[in-house]
Amino acid sequence: MIQTEFEFTLPKGYVDNDGNLHRKGVMRLSRAIDEITPMRDPRVKSNPAYATVIILSRVITKLGGLEEISSIVIENLFASDLSYLQKFYRQINELEEKEWISSTEENPSDIN
Repeated sequence: MIQTEFEFTLPKGYVDNDGNLHRKGVMRLSRAIDEITPMRDPRVKSNPAYATVIILSRVITKLGGLEEISSIVIENLFASDLSYLQKFYRQINELEEKEWISSTEENPSDIN
């Protein structure tokens, strides 16, 4: 069976409005729709970098005791935590360039 959810711990953590710190979370594997849907969002049309915020809010299923992971939560992460989550996302979804290069070196026909 394929693993579809992965636990993580943020370097600094998200601080909610009540001052509670949330560091441990769960991210699920991304589906094509998770990357397609943000492209329809007007915030992404005016700022393409915002797609990252929307995608992460869709694939993070748990963060500490929060009931919902909204785009506002992602917007308010510390920069180091956002960077960590972007790298983690690429890692669990096997989007790292060096992994792609090594797998295509083994099977060059996979490129096309």
